[in-house]
Amino acid sequence: MRRAVVEPRLGWQRIVESYGFEHHSVPSGGAPGAYWNEAAYYELTAEEVDRIERATNQLEGMCLELVEAVVNDNLFDRLHISPYAADLVRRSWERDERGLYGRFDFSLGADGSLKMLEYNADTPTSLFEAAVAQWQWLQDRFPNSDQFNSLHERLITAWAERTGRIHIACLEDSESVVTTAYLEDTARQAGLETCFLTMADIGWDGKRLVDLQGRPIDALFKLYPWEWLLTDRFGEHLHTCGTNFIEPAWKLVLSNKAVLPLLHEMFPSHEHLLGASDNPPYGVDSYVRKPVLGREGSNVEVVVAGQAVQKTSGDYDWKYIYQEHHETVTFDDGGRPVTPIIGSWVVNGESAGVGIREDFGVTTNNARFVPHLIVE
Repeated sequence: MRRAVVEPRLGWQRIVESYGFEHHSVPSGGAPGAYWNEAAYYELTAEEVDRIERATNQLEGMCLELVEAVVNDNLFDRLHISPYAADLVRRSWERDERGLYGRFDFSLGADGSLKMLEYNADTPTSLFEAAVAQWQWLQDRFPNSDQFNSLHERLITAWAERTGRIHIACLEDSESVVTTAYLEDTARQAGLETCFLTMADIGWDGKRLVDLQGRPIDALFKLYPWEWLLTDRFGEHLHTCGTNFIEPAWKLVLSNKAVLPLLHEMFPSHEHLLGASDNPPYGVDSYVRKPVLGREGSNVEVVVAGQAVQKTSGDYDWKYIYQEHHETVTFDDGGRPVTPIIGSWVVNGESAGVGIREDFGVTTNNARFVPHLIVE
């Protein structure tokens, strides 16, 4: 992989806004206008793309095996999942409820190794950027090049396997609205009837979840974490509400970082997994401590050679897991070393493309999204 510098398109803000990219200039790293960064791009070789695709499909299969083991062997305590939530997971898994999408985050080592950092299996964002924004950039700047990106087509195909009305809900921040509006558009292109609403618009009529018109919500795509939904005012009714949730409740297992030690135990020698444990590793002086329910790089501590080299703040100071430290490749960005993380997307259980974010250390909500292309 190589990072190249390039002139942004003239008036790029107006261009990206024309196709609905509203949060392109969220402050990033202290510099306004830096979230969508087309002053650079990443080059991936065809061999690297093949390797990412194979790794993604392998890991997706391994994760499904792990959910089966958690359900069959009742391993919910290892994941800090309550009995009530465990019952939701079990029912969802036994009904074979389908997931829609997810995103593996990979670290590419300086030695070329590809390692899974975590799986954003429930509410991954940066989807619009990966599916639409970087594709439009490619068509404008490098129309004769290709990109590892079949997200749009695969999402439409995945939605087409469903029937009936789909309610689509999220919080009211710009990133959530853009992501869910894009997913609603792909659902409509698949021929489905949709209804967009915020999470606050969802009501309860005593028997069912309902929308603002009082219609029952039979199927709900929610860009809203399961662990939050369980503690909301309708959380106690999730067993009986009759709603088919997208993502399904069994994603509670995979969206929890406590799954990383379990994966390492099930597949201890897998080339794409890092060592992980529930407790501080004995005799190991380089590791990363992560909160099991953390988001956007919050409450992460990186320890190298016994010294804490980075520690982020946040609201997820609860249970932690410990993961082997992986020396990720870095690139120069104006005299500062920048670290790319490869977000490898899964749609309907299959690898569907990548989006690359970069940051000056731990990947946080200040990370920048940088487009990519494939070189021969």
